[in-house]
Amino acid sequence: KKGICYRVSALLYPLLGACFWASVAGYKPVIIVHGLFDSSEDFKNLKMFINQSHPGTNVTVIDLFDRSASLEPMWKQVEGFKAAIYPIMQNAADGVHFICYSQGGLVCRGILSTLSEHNVNSFISLSSPQAGQYGDTDYLKYLFPQFVKSNLYHLCYTGVGQRISICNYWNDPHHRDLYVNSSDYLALLNSERANPNATEWKKNFLKIKKLVLIGGPDDGVITPWQSSQFGFYDNNETVIEMQEQDLFLRDVFGLKTLAARGDLIICSVPGVQHVFWHSNETVFHTCMEKWLE
Repeated sequence: KKGICYRVSALLYPLLGACFWASVAGYKPVIIVHGLFDSSEDFKNLKMFINQSHPGTNVTVIDLFDRSASLEPMWKQVEGFKAAIYPIMQNAADGVHFICYSQGGLVCRGILSTLSEHNVNSFISLSSPQAGQYGDTDYLKYLFPQFVKSNLYHLCYTGVGQRISICNYWNDPHHRDLYVNSSDYLALLNSERANPNATEWKKNFLKIKKLVLIGGPDDGVITPWQSSQFGFYDNNETVIEMQEQDLFLRDVFGLKTLAARGDLIICSVPGVQHVFWHSNETVFHTCMEKWLE
């Protein structure tokens, strides 16, 4: 009997090993896009979390537009990141996953909207101002010391202002018409201004399998914090949640379709400040891990 058991074990263990490595090889590559003033160095913890939970995953943090270069116009960043990411996609027959942090979440939306042959499965938007930004934050005071949120529109909604990334998604609820007519980036992505590419961009965006929107009330930078989940202020600075937003109700770029498909995931985590989202292990296990298969 011992001999039989040994022979079975000798056959079984290599088989189990082969199954294990087949499952490892099955993890899709993960592409990480950083945010304002970040660099690829800031994502060591997130890479570690991914490799601990999904051993063997190919994780690439795109090393472009680091630090002050992250102030470059958003469309310029979209084209740069797209050129770096596309070869990774081409080498991934089963597709890739995106984790896009803060401003990077808006860069990734630009890529997903304009790249018809993308193969992104999960698009994880990690505390990103998806509906825009309007707040007196430390970032604002550092970048524009002579401005506060109520008068930044004087700069942002000009040709000069639109050459600064943050102005491309600055969304002043008290100057809605100026935003719609001046925003060269977010107003186009949201089809808030007439966009001849809107139908194609929506079709491209809806090729994703899952949209995961992560944010929380203690963020301290994304303002309102609900912008990370497509909520935003009305002209009284009352937050209107995503499901009541015009861009959702009219399904302008696919949010309502994703929700109807069951592919729109909202993950809210209290107690996390903006700069710690990508290094918080609880956030990873709660909001990201299961979408990286």
